[in-house]
Formats: sequence, C-alpha cells, structure tokens
Amino acid sequence: MRNGKAHRAVVGLWPLAIVVAWAWSAGPVAAQGGAPPTVTVAKPISREIVEDDEFVGRFQAVDEVAVRSRVGGYLSDVHFTDGQLVKEGDLLFTIDQRPFETALNQAKSELVVANTLVDFTKAQFERAETLVARGSIPQSTLDDRRREFFAAQARVDGATAAQARAELDMEYTEIRAPLAGRIDRRRVSVGNLVNADDTVLTTIVSLDPIQFYFDIDERRFLDYQRDARQRGGSLQEGAGGLDVSVRVADDAQPPFKGKLDFAENRIDNETGTMRVRALFPNADLTLQPGLFGRINVPGSLPHPSILVPDEAIGVDQDRRIVYVVADDGTVSAKPVRPGPRIYGYRVIREGLDGTETLVINGLMRVRPGAKVTPELVTLPPDRSVSAGSTLPPAQASTAAEPDAGQ
Repeated sequence: MRNGKAHRAVVGLWPLAIVVAWAWSAGPVAAQGGAPPTVTVAKPISREIVEDDEFVGRFQAVDEVAVRSRVGGYLSDVHFTDGQLVKEGDLLFTIDQRPFETALNQAKSELVVANTLVDFTKAQFERAETLVARGSIPQSTLDDRRREFFAAQARVDGATAAQARAELDMEYTEIRAPLAGRIDRRRVSVGNLVNADDTVLTTIVSLDPIQFYFDIDERRFLDYQRDARQRGGSLQEGAGGLDVSVRVADDAQPPFKGKLDFAENRIDNETGTMRVRALFPNADLTLQPGLFGRINVPGSLPHPSILVPDEAIGVDQDRRIVYVVADDGTVSAKPVRPGPRIYGYRVIREGLDGTETLVINGLMRVRPGAKVTPELVTLPPDRSVSAGSTLPPAQASTAAEPDAGQ
C-alpha cells in the first residue's frame, strides 16, 4: 500500500520537472514573458597607446658620506640637531682644539727661529766671501759658511711645512659637512675620544635629485637598448632620455616623473639581469633613500589598440570572452586575449577589430544564440580618473596584471 502511494507521488512530480526544465532552457527570455532582456551595449575604444613594463626597485641617494675626523682627540661640541637638513660647509663637530693650538704656536716659534738663523748664517757667509777675497781666511772656511747658510734655508722650509701642517690640523678640529643633505643622528657623544680616520661620527645623504635602482632581464634589456638607439643614445649612457614614472606605497601619491640615466656595463652571470638606474627630481624631499617603489618603463613604441571595460569580459572555463550583439539583437560569444589596463580600460590584444557592439552591462542576462534588447551608450575616451587609477594616463603597465595577456 505504501509502495503504491510512493509510486503515485513520483509520477506526480514528472509534470513539475518538465516545466522546470522547459523554463531553464527558455532562459531569461521566458522569464520576461517572451520579451528579450534589456542590456547595455557600447562600441570599444580605439586609440594609440604605449604599454609599460613594471619593476620593483629601491631609491638610493646620489651621494652618501660617513663623516669621520681627520685628527684624533676628544669631542668637545656638536653643532647640529639629529635629522636636520645641512648645507655644504656647515659646522657639525668640534674636536678639543687646545692641543692643536699649542702645536701651532710651537710651529710658529720654530719658524721664527729658523728665519733668524737664516739671517745670521747669510751675514756670516757674505763676510766670509769678503775675507776670502782679501786672503784673510782659507777657502774651507767660506765653504763651511755656505753650508751653514743653505742648511738654515732648508730649516726654514721644514719649519714652514710644520706650521702649515699644524694649521691644517687646527682646521680639521672643526668638522664640516662635505655635502648638502639630511644628516643622521650623532654616533658619538661629547667627551668621547675620536680616532683619526676611524670613528664614524654621523652620515649625510643627499636628497635632491634622488636615484632609483631596479633590475631587468635580458629580453627587456635588448628591447630598451633598441629603443634607446632609435632615440640616438644607449641604455648605459642616459638611455636616450627615456621618460619613466615611479609609484610608492601611498596610493594617494601621484606617480613621480624621471628619466633613465644609467645601466651597468654587463649582465650578471648568476641572475641573468642588469641593474638600471633612473634619476628623479625631489624638490619637496618626499622621496627618501631606501624607499621601495614600482617603476613603469615604456616597453613599446606608440601603437593602435582596442580598449574595453573590464566588466564586459566574461570567463568561459580557461578562456576570456566578450558578448557581441548583432544588428538583429542576437548575442554571440567571442574569445579575446586581454592585456594590461590603461585609461581605465582593458587592452584587447586579439579577438576584436573595434567595430563590434559589446555587452558591457547585463552579462548575466545573456547567452549565446539568444536575442537581447540593446541600449547603446558611448564610452568616454578616458575613465582612469573616475576609476581611481594611479597609472599615468598615457601608459599601461604589463606587470600590474600578471594574468592579463596569458
């Protein structure tokens, strides 16, 4: 009895299953009572672009100096505040000058003695010349006077050099900034012994301009070298004035503009990469040595390209597709190969010629072979600002989207 009831229940479900299957096969058209669904369509953007390669690197100071004393002694004064900006020639430290003042005074006294001795020996030599001419003294006496006079002159030269050395040591007791930039903290406190040419007192780094170093592989090196030659230069010597931009971790900060200016003279045997340098102005001192950044280097010459919104691209297993609407409203799927983002759009490397009408809104309501009611809109030529893009408006980065173009 119970088996019979179960059999009648299963049989009763068949009409419902058939209705559900028919409704699913009818798709969104049946859901709207037979009217084709309304979707937003637009023509893709066709314009000339320059694609970028993106690399990660680090800022470094153009000049960096570890400040040391050229004379030894006890540190008596510090004339700066930790972390301040200094100018070339600013007084930073003073070594206790008293021993050097004593040495300088002694050197000056020795020079006075040497000059007095020269005057005396010169008079003796001239007197001996007169007496030899009269025959009053032998020639050997004249030779002795000449030797004493020349020795006194040499002593003056030695005393003059000793005084110059003492004056130089006295000057070295005042340690001044060798370049303009930002100074680090003091490494030695007042009263400590400073060893000549050994003790690091502080460091100074220049800030404007500032350099950015990054590594490129062999293929990109050959590409950049070719482009640099077309600009009349070489990658090692200024890179033909190639313009680049770099972004830092702060997304609100606009990209910094600079130029490539140097590359090393060989490829590293172990890594197969070459280190390249760019130079950036840094008048507001925003960029600091050691800061990481992402640099965009033009990786192509200007070329025409097709751009579509990201929301117009769908996924079909391992393929990227767009939905094309024909004149009669019929939808068809077309595989494409996307590239990087630029102007707020996605570059389409293959699959479109720019004349198609694409579904850009309502992809969930369409399927291949079905008809739709298209509402045509015109895409703006650049929506990077509204999309919040931090890329330069005339360049696209191939590294920002690792899977794009695969």
